[in-house]
Amino acid sequence: MEIAIFSPSSLFFEEDDDDNDNHIHTSVEENAETQETYVERKHQFPGMELIIREFSFHQLNANLLWPGTFAFAEWLVQHRSCIEGRRIIELGSGTGALAIFLRKSYNLDITTSDYDDQEIMENIAHNCSANDLPVIPHIKHTWGDKFPNSDPDWDLIIASDILLYVKQYPNLIQTISFLLKSYKHSDKTKVSPIRNDETHGDVVLPWPAFLMSWRRRIGKEDESIFFGGCEKVGLEVKHIGSRVYCISLIGNEKSN
Repeated sequence: MEIAIFSPSSLFFEEDDDDNDNHIHTSVEENAETQETYVERKHQFPGMELIIREFSFHQLNANLLWPGTFAFAEWLVQHRSCIEGRRIIELGSGTGALAIFLRKSYNLDITTSDYDDQEIMENIAHNCSANDLPVIPHIKHTWGDKFPNSDPDWDLIIASDILLYVKQYPNLIQTISFLLKSYKHSDKTKVSPIRNDETHGDVVLPWPAFLMSWRRRIGKEDESIFFGGCEKVGLEVKHIGSRVYCISLIGNEKSN
């Protein structure tokens, strides 16, 4: 059986996409019972190589490791203070690669999440095991649906390359808004405004915050639909460099 391996980088128009030709150690396995085909690749992340199994096809588009994941991983390494000490949930985790990288690198308290789909959850668990890591907690959640946890306490939400489908923007915004507005500050919570520390090159984020990397180019109209939708529900959007955006509650500018 011949398998055509699709490269997600073909959907992107970045001058640095050559870096994503990448990681070209590839193996293919097929599930005899379901005839599902998987592609297993070795991907180079900052300071380590990860083995990630991807679906050759998945109806919910959670099958591939997108180029923005690598760019976001590099950014987070350079701005490590943004994630240290945070309790993190990743939206649109897909293969789980970014969460696996962050857990292995910094032993962060991180949870993955994606569509309410068993295959996605099982594949993330597989990728954890393939990289000698205990299975990361996972939440099956389709954006816009009732969130499984009625009292979430993640103080940092992260995501990369999740603005592919404009029709999903209202649902995504609903989920982001719920997570941010449901978070309850504790006495130990540090609430700081977004600012660039020119001396150390650091970015200080509010608690809670949604940190999103978006590398795929979309039209200005689509971009305004998402960012405008965020503002309509009381969220503030700030670009903090390298196509990384911080979304937080409007007025959450109180400092300790």
